[in-house]
Amino acid sequence: MSQPILLPQFKGRRVAVMGLARSGLAAARVLAASGAEVLAWDDGAGGQKAAEAAGIPLTNLHEADLSGVAALVLSPGIPHTFPAPHPVAARAKAAGVPIIGDVELLRLAQPDAAYVGITGTNGKSTTTALTGHILAHAGRTLAVGGNLGIPVLTFPALGAGDVYVLEMSSYQLELTPSLGFDAALLLNITPDHLDRHGGMDGYITAKRLIFQAGARDRSKAPPVAILGVDEPNTAAMADSLEMEGGRRIVRISSERVVPGGVHAADGVLVDDTDGQARTVVDLRQCPALPGRHNWQNACAAYAATRAVGVAPEVIAEAMRTFPGLVHRQQTIATLDGIRFVNDSKATNADAASKALGCYEDMYWIVGGKAKEGGLSGLEPFMGRVRHAFLIGEATEEFAPWLEGKVSYGRYGTLDQAVPAAYAMAREAMKANGTGGTVLLSPACASFDQYPNFEVRGDAFVRIVRQLADQLETGKDGAS
Repeated sequence: MSQPILLPQFKGRRVAVMGLARSGLAAARVLAASGAEVLAWDDGAGGQKAAEAAGIPLTNLHEADLSGVAALVLSPGIPHTFPAPHPVAARAKAAGVPIIGDVELLRLAQPDAAYVGITGTNGKSTTTALTGHILAHAGRTLAVGGNLGIPVLTFPALGAGDVYVLEMSSYQLELTPSLGFDAALLLNITPDHLDRHGGMDGYITAKRLIFQAGARDRSKAPPVAILGVDEPNTAAMADSLEMEGGRRIVRISSERVVPGGVHAADGVLVDDTDGQARTVVDLRQCPALPGRHNWQNACAAYAATRAVGVAPEVIAEAMRTFPGLVHRQQTIATLDGIRFVNDSKATNADAASKALGCYEDMYWIVGGKAKEGGLSGLEPFMGRVRHAFLIGEATEEFAPWLEGKVSYGRYGTLDQAVPAAYAMAREAMKANGTGGTVLLSPACASFDQYPNFEVRGDAFVRIVRQLADQLETGKDGAS
């Protein structure tokens, strides 16, 4: 039976926890179980109710005496620098209290396990899930989570030879000063969350923290730094890290051959890390990994799992059976020859471009809370779109951009957009036999209408299933 994580080094010490969503609640529980005096707070009524239901007493950290507090465990969604520090974070800094996150607590609790860290603006969730799938297929003991959704302090306690696979956001990396990953992946960097990092330079600096040495045991083999080199920011970082020394650099590409690296320029994954250019697997035969962006994800997961000792043939077998990631190019149904794809996790234009590059004859549902840059960069894909269905707060911002590029309409909500897209696709099917794809790839955050992209994707799935039920009922009635 697996053992829970405990933090005996905090026994009898005061620890503040700010933000009581899933990761904050998990941190408060583990600290309390470890004998710490927990000062827990959330500014929202929902978080306060969740704490009370979990039996965690509340302490208003806007007013509490923070002297002698060992650490402030801050939810990664709460700013501590830009655009302005949260008042509690500012109070902690003024009192000299270290500000950390839950991943830092995991490393303090379980220093002997191997750690694989995965970051990037886009693709990190798929790469994290694929890495976990490969390790599980290889029979390794592991836990997968972090930014992917499972709070790390709910993991079982793992030891030497076991692996934690952690998706790391830029926010989390800033709160994890002592964790040095055994294998660290940076897939790409494009503008995102710039307000939280004071601009693009700050965002790049935060992402680079995935490669920090931290408190990693220097007696271990040198860490492996895996970087996508298909865009200039990460290519330059690979060169910089190589000049620094102290780690093995593996460059990956889905666009070109990379001597000494891992590449899949034509959809076939090739490992040239030993100079032998070994063909590993034809990714075009892996149904859950369509498109060049997923080829990059596969190269990254391959390099990471090789770094922790998985054989190439085992990795190839696992890639063929990978089921894919919920809300990321997830095929929900095919109705009357029309495919419905849930890509709700595409919360910016760059992420949406990956799906837009994979399909023809698309009925594109787009909109939400716009990110900086809007739809810029998606121009080359508009020839594949038959009609754009605008939803949410971004409607009036996006409409002028779409003007003259593609036909579009204002639909407000998914409840209106999905049936309208289906109806239009059915008419096209009747007229020319081309059904196409109804694609939810919003290129926006969800917060104008939904708590998160998962709830938005679930709403899309629910509507599609309702359409399927109506179609089946109609067929039964006709018979």
